[in-house]
Amino acid sequence: MTARPTTAAPAPTGGPERDRGDGPRSADCVFCAIVGGRLPAAVVHEDERTIAFLDITAVMDGHTLVLPKRHAADLWEITPEDAAAVMATVHLMAGRIRDVLAPDGLTLFQANRDAGWQDVFHLHVHLVPRAAGDHLHRPWKADPVPLERLAATRARLSAPSPEHPDRTTV
Repeated sequence: MTARPTTAAPAPTGGPERDRGDGPRSADCVFCAIVGGRLPAAVVHEDERTIAFLDITAVMDGHTLVLPKRHAADLWEITPEDAAAVMATVHLMAGRIRDVLAPDGLTLFQANRDAGWQDVFHLHVHLVPRAAGDHLHRPWKADPVPLERLAATRARLSAPSPEHPDRTTV
């Protein structure tokens, strides 16, 4: 499927349905409504598994969202195949943003669940073009972590999990 041009106006509500991909949709999910063509969006890329469109609450010009067409509430629900497709589209759109908008940098943001600052419960990645000295700031202050604490956390994360004893991370 070819990507829609970036200059195209959003499709009107109730217009032709987009390629739905395969998999379930959530009836009350705004992003599923966009994927299904029931809500308009300024789509800048679409393929079999993913869709990318401009954020209607953009914090910078070119702020783009990339998401899987198949509903997954967060990173813990997405299939590995859809996760790989999302990252491939993130990579593609990052290059497109660099080539067309020439930002000084790019911030990627992906949040999971309420405590992780997620506001729409359909996995999505924000691509935010950045300008040197812009109005956006880091949401936290980073302090050094004691090496003992890093070692203890590393041991826990790299050990086989009870759910997947055959998998290790190192």
